[in-house]
Amino acid sequence: MSTIHFIGGEKGGVGKSVVARLLAQYWIDRNQSWRGFDTDRSHGALMRYYEGFATALEIAELEDLDKIMEAASADQRQILVDLAAQTEAGLHDWIDSGGVLDLARELGIEVVFWHVMDDGKDSVALLERLLDRYGDDANYVVVLNRGRGTDFSIFEDSAVCKRVSGLEIPVLSLRSLHKPTMLRIDRLDKSFWAAANNAGKEALSLMERQRVKVWTRAAYAQFEKLGL
Repeated sequence: MSTIHFIGGEKGGVGKSVVARLLAQYWIDRNQSWRGFDTDRSHGALMRYYEGFATALEIAELEDLDKIMEAASADQRQILVDLAAQTEAGLHDWIDSGGVLDLARELGIEVVFWHVMDDGKDSVALLERLLDRYGDDANYVVVLNRGRGTDFSIFEDSAVCKRVSGLEIPVLSLRSLHKPTMLRIDRLDKSFWAAANNAGKEALSLMERQRVKVWTRAAYAQFEKLGL
């Protein structure tokens, strides 16, 4: 059975593409078949680091989004969709107008909405809106990105958190990577794998590479909880 993973959160800067990149590398490291779709026209992390696996999508074009279902129905694989900020409306219009969730059930395709959060109130409200929209008709994963916040008490004390618990939605905790190291990775324009494993000129230092390896292993341990 194919699984479509929509990596979202709607807000900019919560770390959606970081999660998408980690998932992509996780599957590569485990020799799992996957295909990516990138809706970010300005940054395009999947297109930049995993060009051989990813395709660019225009969120406003239904025919472009149709490619997601076509890929999922073609064979058994993980389908990874990196959603840019403020793409929720276009995605939901496509899902509603095409009865995508009904078709997915018919074809035996699992649909998972990943909600990547910072520690602000907006992320909680957006999660509530997502749950209100799809309820039990979809699957979810909540990611508390500690690289984008240290105090998630607004979420933990909310009615939404109780709802997440009641629905048995997995809540993952993504560790923070040392900020100067993350900035250096971005400046060098490296994938996380290259940042952790490439030495020499134009590379991270020994301890920076070690920190990336430790951080990546911790993220992988979170994914393993889901049986990916």
